Amino acid sequence: MSRTTRPALSLLRVAACTGVAALTLTACGSGSGSDSASTGSGSVKVGLITKTDTNPFFVKMKEGAEKAAKDSGAQLVTAAGKFDGDNAGQVTAIENMVASGVKGILITPSDSKAIVPAIQKARAKGVLVIALDTPTDPQSAVDALFATNNLKAGELIGEYAKAAMKGKTAKIATLDLAPGVSVGVQRHDGFLKGFGATDKDVLCAQDTGGDQAKGQTAMENCLQKEPGINVVYTINEPAALGAYTALKAKGREKDVLIVSVDGGCTGTQAVKDGKIAATSQQYPLKMAAEGVKAVVTYAKDGKKASGYTDTGVNLITDKTQAGVTSKDTAYGLENCWG
Repeated sequence: MSRTTRPALSLLRVAACTGVAALTLTACGSGSGSDSASTGSGSVKVGLITKTDTNPFFVKMKEGAEKAAKDSGAQLVTAAGKFDGDNAGQVTAIENMVASGVKGILITPSDSKAIVPAIQKARAKGVLVIALDTPTDPQSAVDALFATNNLKAGELIGEYAKAAMKGKTAKIATLDLAPGVSVGVQRHDGFLKGFGATDKDVLCAQDTGGDQAKGQTAMENCLQKEPGINVVYTINEPAALGAYTALKAKGREKDVLIVSVDGGCTGTQAVKDGKIAATSQQYPLKMAAEGVKAVVTYAKDGKKASGYTDTGVNLITDKTQAGVTSKDTAYGLENCWG
């Protein structure tokens, strides 16, 4: 089910609906931003629930959903958690969307396990539920998953880091997401697999929540614990930039290898600038666009999307390594988000 079509980002870059308060349902259609959108009251209603409405990844995902909804003549209703990890907020959003008559819900779960009962209730009422980016636990709790292969994304940067070390002894730090979040677990495990290491080889592991300031603090803690760290894996590019800031303060930014995952424009530019050695780029617009199309198809002919659709990942770097497939930052910046 993997699709290899290159994301047409220039076509999907449209303005996001503004003025969306966390957990407030907002209909977005043809730019009107109201339930009486020009798509018409009888159009297919699609729900999108993201972890937050401020993270550039989810902002871009929302833009992709808006463009797809407009092209399909559908009505998009959106909601977001107040913060990454706000499961209660997402549960409320699901309940509100079901009550509003959505045909399908696209969701990036903040808590892969805790959200499952709410999803089950929605599906029991005939609502198609598709997870974007982050799988539920179990994955079968939703009808379908459209996402990056996060294990593969981790493996790519792990393989790259191993090759870049050129046989030198690695002293590894991992700046992770948070306990129990499947995306973070998969990227972490993938990195170690690609590097040929295990958790026993990690000298310092810290959770960052994917936040830049917390990434800086985590890196400072790791340097205090193990000053000789020379390889840093980060859950995302904000955490990577936080790590870079901490390393630069110690005069070590040039002798520590930082690798990450996401492929946002800021992060990709950081790769070009040499702050991050490599990143695995994913494509949130494509996840959302494919999700909207799947809900519209279900509404029209009853055909349900199922299983896992890989929305693609590419290693982005300007410092290529033998045996590791990658694309340069020119490609990365053309296809980035945020």
